[in-house]
Amino acid sequence: MSAPKKGDLSSSEKELFEVITAGNVQEASRLLGCKDVRVNCLDEYGMTPLMHAAYKGKADMCKLLLQHGADVNCNEHEHGYTALMFAGLSGKTDITWMMLDAGAETDVVNSVGRTAAQMAAFVGQHDCVTVINNFFSRARLDYYTKAQGLEKEPKLPPKLAGPLHKVIMSTNLNPVKMVMLVKENPLLAEVEALDKCRRVMELICEKCIKQQDMNEVLAMKMHYISCLLGKCASFLKDREDKLDGLIKSLLKGRDCDGFPVYQEKFIRECIRKFPYCDATLLQQLVRSIAPVEIGNDPTALSVLTQAITGQVGFMDAEFCTSCGEKGAEKRCSICKMVIYCGQACQKMHWFTHKKVCKKLQEQRETHEAESAKLRTQQSKEESDAVQEATDSIQELSVETNSEAAPSETSNPAPIAAADN
Repeated sequence: MSAPKKGDLSSSEKELFEVITAGNVQEASRLLGCKDVRVNCLDEYGMTPLMHAAYKGKADMCKLLLQHGADVNCNEHEHGYTALMFAGLSGKTDITWMMLDAGAETDVVNSVGRTAAQMAAFVGQHDCVTVINNFFSRARLDYYTKAQGLEKEPKLPPKLAGPLHKVIMSTNLNPVKMVMLVKENPLLAEVEALDKCRRVMELICEKCIKQQDMNEVLAMKMHYISCLLGKCASFLKDREDKLDGLIKSLLKGRDCDGFPVYQEKFIRECIRKFPYCDATLLQQLVRSIAPVEIGNDPTALSVLTQAITGQVGFMDAEFCTSCGEKGAEKRCSICKMVIYCGQACQKMHWFTHKKVCKKLQEQRETHEAESAKLRTQQSKEESDAVQEATDSIQELSVETNSEAAPSETSNPAPIAAADN
């Protein structure tokens, strides 16, 4: 079949675009089986069926089109948009991931010079930005599960690829969450396995820096994961409480305010140990973190998360105090100052939170009392101002009336004199 041209559509292809808009997967499947339907046909704007499905947020339709050989990197659109860009604009993280998993290129730019991640950020779809910036294909990791050259065995045992890939793909960089991911998989939670995974992370980090299209963001993430895996291995070797001990160390807050000092110092140390000192990203991170006293904002975790995932600090979202998961809604019933994603995280954090819970409660109550007092004072001032304005208006009205009265009685006088 001939190469597709913009707007050159058969009647069945026109119907396919209509069916995609309606979301009828069964009818789309029937049409894709027709001889006169090209899966990569272009409408008058250069949009493919996959672009339409991605922009409309139709995940099942996108899956169907990809199964039929849709070109995920087609950029015949009049402004150079790709299916990944449309997925990011739609705000659908599942479709964004689907495009990436199908081989979508992340560094392609449109006619205004923006990548898919930049387009998603421009319209406020920060979750899609996070998915794009954190994507690392399983195929790239599987490369290390095969012996290369004269190697007798692969650098990464195939059974570890799945658990490690889950850690790599995590968009939550909170070290507690990452240790929990290691702990939940018995294959990964062994010293030898962690050492092999750590070495692979270091190799990927080096490759990201030395490749032609250098990726400092991904390199920093791989280095951070490598440091975490190394810390997990050392706790497994040296501590009786194993990974539970590491989680407690990361969560333990100082007595005065509950701030997790060990966690802050650990993340700062991870950043400091990044082996490529000339990296622009490293210099930016150091400039943002170094002047900040431990315990103040921004924290090292927030700076690192923004740099790696693209999540911005002003996002209207709540994060779990324990594991950092987004969308936490459950507050401590006593102090109401810390928030959790669930009972398990609250229970895990209680050993350290109980030391400051009462103090936080008192701070909250004092703040609420001061706020209530301030609101009462403001309300009184507003009432006084309204009363003062009312009194002024009334005085002005009296003065106007008193000025008007003599003029009314003075008018007849000349008339009377004229009569005499």
